[in-house]
Amino acid sequence: MKPANEILSIVNQALADMPFDRQPIRLYEPVKYVLSLGGKRIRPVLMLMAYGLYRDELETILPTALGIETYHNYTLLHDDVMDKADVRRGKPTVHKVWDENTAILSGDSMLVLAYQLMSQTDDKHLRAVLELFTETALEIGEGQQYDLDFESRMDVREEEYIEMIRLKTSVLLACALKIGAIQADAPTADADLLYRFGESLGLAFQLQDDLLDVYGDAKTFGKRIGGDILENKKTFMLINALRLANDSQRAELERWLAAPPTQEKITAVTALYDAIGIRALAEQKINDYFDLAFTCLDRVALPSERKQPLRDFALSLMGREN
Repeated sequence: MKPANEILSIVNQALADMPFDRQPIRLYEPVKYVLSLGGKRIRPVLMLMAYGLYRDELETILPTALGIETYHNYTLLHDDVMDKADVRRGKPTVHKVWDENTAILSGDSMLVLAYQLMSQTDDKHLRAVLELFTETALEIGEGQQYDLDFESRMDVREEEYIEMIRLKTSVLLACALKIGAIQADAPTADADLLYRFGESLGLAFQLQDDLLDVYGDAKTFGKRIGGDILENKKTFMLINALRLANDSQRAELERWLAAPPTQEKITAVTALYDAIGIRALAEQKINDYFDLAFTCLDRVALPSERKQPLRDFALSLMGREN
């Protein structure tokens, strides 16, 4: 199997070569713009790596890899509209460059383009691929709605939060891996294990994102530290702080939740997390899902050396080494 950096180059070149020759130009320019902003291309790389576990001709399934990346970026485009975000990957968002109506309509077109790319799957695998992709797309919408619902709730439980991030984030990683395995005619058991590998890896990845939002380095994290605290987001950190706090800690935490977004608020809430022991709790949860992911990968019925590039890529996503 090719290493991840070579596969990433293949994906980036294929995205750059995608034709956008339909009219009107104003509808498709934002699509091209969004896909040109870069990123790690995690989902298409995972799809091609899963396929590469069993077959070598990666170009065969490039359309579906491009389809899942187009779909992912469609969700980001609409997220930016809903969040009124001004910047994505260091560049102005579509609704800032154009306008909100254009962003919504171009996003809708991206969803259709994603299905058009997915439909280029060969006839043998088309139904299975489209069924999995459609189920995943529905789950992601459900996860987004749960996330919106949580904004107005103070009683969100940890298990509810885990299910929300599973739906909103993890299932697309899992879908990418399983679609790659399906198209490579992998054994059903292997395809299911690769799905579970991606699902657990996605949970670990999102929980680590929660942790880094509080304890990360702004230079390497890529965004302001404490953003979730400023927005009172119901993250693993806040949910468990509210659950485990004693009476005085809870009263102080609730006071800061009602306070305006300031650096003082970030400092105070972080100090409460330290006192309650939230960092260690989050790190343990991350490690649990990380270990579960690699248990699933280890059970895939292939030689370890064949799976090593995929293992290395997953470790790099989590900032870890063998």
